[in-house]
Amino acid sequence: MKNVVVIDHPLVQHKLTFLRDRTTGTKDFRMLLRELAMLMAYEVTRDLPLEEKQIETPVAKMTAKVLAGRKLGIVPILRAGLGMADGIMDLIPAAKVGHIGLYRNPETLLPQDYYHKLPPDTSERDMILVDPMLATGGSAVVGINVLKEAGCKTVRLMCLVAAPEGLKAMYEAHPDVTIYTAAIDSHLNDHGYIVPGLGDAGDRIFGTK
Repeated sequence: MKNVVVIDHPLVQHKLTFLRDRTTGTKDFRMLLRELAMLMAYEVTRDLPLEEKQIETPVAKMTAKVLAGRKLGIVPILRAGLGMADGIMDLIPAAKVGHIGLYRNPETLLPQDYYHKLPPDTSERDMILVDPMLATGGSAVVGINVLKEAGCKTVRLMCLVAAPEGLKAMYEAHPDVTIYTAAIDSHLNDHGYIVPGLGDAGDRIFGTK
């Protein structure tokens, strides 16, 4: 799909392997997730515009480049997305942070928005929606709906692992949104888990089951 970018940098792939490993404990899982999010954010922000600025080094005056004032925002989907937000903020400390909370409706089995708090100037920002897993795609689709309804015109989705089913659902609902992932896995199992995946990201981040 044209709207999918697989980040295959050796450091990203190396860290993802240890993140997947079932023997990786909670502390190391959190650290790896934070590092991966920061590394992936380099690729997600590759096309940010630059402008020239006059500065003076200890040796001479020069024309250098700085970001052209583009406003950015980070929006983790609760709860697993929280594990990625800090890594991105390490790289982009000036970004504003919103939150979107979703739960699965027991009757329809579809994700429902139960909470969202977004920056007041969301419509003026390029937003990065973050969630470690893109499984069925339901949560990502709803999250992007929330952002677009708030007036956001540019949304990027960043996840660690994606399933073909989730990519298809995203493309059908939001073909204008670019998806950045470290891996496209085989399929979803009968319980909706990505295979081979990395298990339940939220449980592994927070040590719950």
